[in-house]
Amino acid sequence: MAKYDTSFLERMIDQALGRMEADVVIRNTRFLNVFTAEIAEGDIAICGDRIVGTYEGYRGRIEIDGRGLTAVPGFIDTHVHVESCLIAPGEFDRCVLPRGTTTAICDPHEICNVMGTAGLDYFLGAAAGTVMDLRVQLSSCVPATHLETSGATLTADDLVKYKGHKHSIGLAEFMNVPGVLYKDPDVLAKLAAFEGCHIDGHSPLLSGRDLNAYLSCGIRNCHETTSLAEAREKLRKGMQVLIREGTVCKDVDTLSPLITADTSSFLAFCTDDRNPLDIHEEGHVDYLIRRAIRAGVPVAHAYRAASWSAAQGFGLRDRGVIAPGRRADIVLLNDLDSCDVNGVISAGRIVTPGLFDSRVLPAPIGLDSMKLAPVEAADFVVRASSPTGAVIGIEAGSVVTSHLTMTLPYKDGIRLPQPENDVLKVCVVARHGKNRNIGRGFVKGFGLARGALASSVGHDSHNVCVVGQDDGEMAIAVNRLIEIGGGFVAVVDGRVVGELALPMAGLISLKPFEGVRSDLVALRKVIRELGCPLPEPFLQLAFLPLPVIPHLKITDKGVVDVDKFELIAA
Repeated sequence: MAKYDTSFLERMIDQALGRMEADVVIRNTRFLNVFTAEIAEGDIAICGDRIVGTYEGYRGRIEIDGRGLTAVPGFIDTHVHVESCLIAPGEFDRCVLPRGTTTAICDPHEICNVMGTAGLDYFLGAAAGTVMDLRVQLSSCVPATHLETSGATLTADDLVKYKGHKHSIGLAEFMNVPGVLYKDPDVLAKLAAFEGCHIDGHSPLLSGRDLNAYLSCGIRNCHETTSLAEAREKLRKGMQVLIREGTVCKDVDTLSPLITADTSSFLAFCTDDRNPLDIHEEGHVDYLIRRAIRAGVPVAHAYRAASWSAAQGFGLRDRGVIAPGRRADIVLLNDLDSCDVNGVISAGRIVTPGLFDSRVLPAPIGLDSMKLAPVEAADFVVRASSPTGAVIGIEAGSVVTSHLTMTLPYKDGIRLPQPENDVLKVCVVARHGKNRNIGRGFVKGFGLARGALASSVGHDSHNVCVVGQDDGEMAIAVNRLIEIGGGFVAVVDGRVVGELALPMAGLISLKPFEGVRSDLVALRKVIRELGCPLPEPFLQLAFLPLPVIPHLKITDKGVVDVDKFELIAA
């Protein structure tokens, strides 16, 4: 008979039975039982990374006084792009774990679209070092579509090498819905390679037979649901709905009525894209819980969705409930209704600033990702056959855009912006060194009275996106981006008035999250002075090149009719 190491089991049994002191005990506390929706009282005993006792009394080598507090299971962010938080994985860990997010399921397709498998390797290496449990899904859409130029391509063969990696769960969000429905061979190869594994979804406005076909391929969830009717159809068809509240996309208020005693086991929360300034001012998953409760969601079911239901949807059977045998991810709250975090335990470890000091994290990568030559004002001239054409319409707080048709000023075959009607020029410049493409178009809704904004964050291929009314200022903004290695730049009256450098792949700062937060505050002030009413104009700009979100977008190849999934003529 093989010899097995049973020492940890023996220690757990002895501590659960009270034969020996537990490693950690939270004494005299209340805790939320997400199985029964009751508020229970008693001690919580922890051995190593495992809960070994609840309800009964215990003694521990380390004892936490839980009087006046309520313990809940650690929160799970079910879908996040850490790069879109503008900080490295280690800083994300340090930023959100003290707020109760003990598990995060990330898709690094931003950095993978720039760097390919090197980006995937970087994130898997980071996941091995973070205090929180960071799970890295395998990016399924690199590039997202054929309508853009990305820095890399990940095929089914590239991805399958990582299948079963201990820091991953499965295939990341499958954004190429047309590729599924029209049976694109490369798309189907990825689905076939991961058949039987967890596959994340991304299916805005999909319904009826199209939704049936999409779900039939083994896709399990969607974070792009923005209306109750859409959410209810997806839920009826067995799709887990991930309710999102990011920096740009805000769906909690709309979808909160969906969370009831009957449905909470099949829902979860996610942030998708949330920057450090919003996390500082509002919170992370704790903010989503708080907002849902304020919207009338029963307290126990808001917490169930944030923990147990999230864990079940992703096959994480070891967590999401305060019960013996489960992972000791626990959040201590001063107040349950307001989700006011007092302290956090991650895998049995009390979270303190010093806990982050011993981490071993990978070195930054992608510091030379801006592979484009300087541009000139003439590069942004929009030549067109008539004054009438497509204009992208944006709305604050939404990545869904309108397909407008407008007649603009026109001279000598050149279509011009109309700033007095809030119509500006928007261009996307290829930055991966593969070509010199520039997509040119117009956008309504930025409200910029003057100046230009440029960003190297442009979902999902992350080419440079620039908006403004003056071609010369647009060129200055893009050229400054090249100089700083990527990031955000604001230009007014021919000079740079604000910037945030993101030199890691043109997506991620090298600063601590506190520094990024301060830079965002300064940049926000500059944008307000330009007359822009959008809460987060740079992130709104970053979603304009995303041709998998309806209805009109722009890439380095031109303006895209997303509904028809094709480029349209200028």
